[in-house]
Amino acid sequence: MKSRHMGRELALSTLYALDFNGELVPGMTFGGFPTMSEEEQDQIDAETSLFARYLITGTLDHIEEIDSWISRYSINRPIEKIDCIDRNILRMSVFSLLYARDIHSNVIITEAVRLSQEYSREVNYKFINGILDSMRKEIDDHVENS
Repeated sequence: MKSRHMGRELALSTLYALDFNGELVPGMTFGGFPTMSEEEQDQIDAETSLFARYLITGTLDHIEEIDSWISRYSINRPIEKIDCIDRNILRMSVFSLLYARDIHSNVIITEAVRLSQEYSREVNYKFINGILDSMRKEIDDHVENS
């Protein structure tokens, strides 16, 4: 499980860097991890790297759909006004809720809250928890009926 959390951290730092630098483009081909040197990338175990790449690629492939879900539930805060780190925690988590059906939604939300507590402002984890928890039922219904 530790490698999954590390994979989420790596995916988050990559999505954040791409978004912050204005390089996050829907459906873009993902190369390496821009926040790490080649030496650091060589130190990552295969499972962590594979999971991070899965989250990044999946999020980028479905970014428009994911942003639409976030916009529907973040009524008082437009997506472009959500802090960059929180926006990308939400994106990665919504991708997981929609497409990583082998991961229980409670795990996805717990991990999102944990990442927010580690990397964001002190109270933003409540915002992330609220958005994802509200989405969970509709996404479960959406996926079951697809």
